[in-house]
Amino acid sequence: MKWMKHDKLERNSLLLSGFIIVTVLIGGIVEIVPLFRQETVIEPVEGVRPYTPLELAGYNIYVREGCYNCHSQQIRPLRDEVVRYGHYSLAAESMYDHPFQWGSKRTGPDLARVGGKYSDEWQVAHLKEPRDLVPESIMPSYEFLLHRAAKLHDIHNHMKSLAAVGVPYGEEHIKMARKDATAQAIGEARTDTSGLQERYGDNVNARDFDGNPSMISEMDALVAYLQVLGTMVDFEAAKNVEGNE
Repeated sequence: MKWMKHDKLERNSLLLSGFIIVTVLIGGIVEIVPLFRQETVIEPVEGVRPYTPLELAGYNIYVREGCYNCHSQQIRPLRDEVVRYGHYSLAAESMYDHPFQWGSKRTGPDLARVGGKYSDEWQVAHLKEPRDLVPESIMPSYEFLLHRAAKLHDIHNHMKSLAAVGVPYGEEHIKMARKDATAQAIGEARTDTSGLQERYGDNVNARDFDGNPSMISEMDALVAYLQVLGTMVDFEAAKNVEGNE
C-alpha cells in the first residue's frame, strides 16, 4: 500500500527527525513514569523506619560535611562486596533518604552496614582524629563536632518537608521532634524514652553518644546516624520476600 512506503519520510530530514523525537518521547514516558510510583520500584521490607529527629540531624551533618564524597552506602550484589561489607543494599533501605547516599566513589570503606560495627567511643575517637585508629587514613579531623551544639530547634521543619514527599512523619512525630531528639541523646538511663520508642520502635539507640552529658553536640547526632546505618532491615524477612518472587 502506498501509505506504507517510507520514501517521503526517509527523504525529508525534518520529518524523520520529528518522528524520531516523538518515538523517543513515547519510549521515555513509558519507562520513566512508573518510576514516580514508589510501590512499583521498591519492595517494602520489614524493619525500615524513618530516621528519628536526632538521626536526621546526624544525616544532615553527614551530607553537609560531604562524607558521601568518600564513603558510599551501596553494597553491590557481588561476592567480594558481600563478604567484606555484608548483605547487599536493598532499595527499601534508602526509601526515606532525600537525597539517598548510594554512589560509586569509595576513597574510604562503604558505610551501608557500619551501624553497631564499632562502639560509640570508637566512632568518636575516629571522627576526632582518624589517624589515631587508622594510621593510613586521609580523612580530615572532625573534632569540632564535639564543641558544636546539634541543630535541633528547627528539625521539625525538615521533617515537615520530608513528610510532603512521602516520608511517614505524622503530626505527633513533628510536634515531639525536639523532645524526642533530646530523649535519644540523653538516654533511657537518665530520662523517659517511652514516647520516642512508641513513635520509632523499641530498637532505637538512646544514650549519650559522644560521652559529654552536658551538651547535645553535632557529634551526638552524627554518631547516632552512623550507628543506625544497616541495622533497620530484617534480612530474614527480606530473604523470604526474595524467595517468593
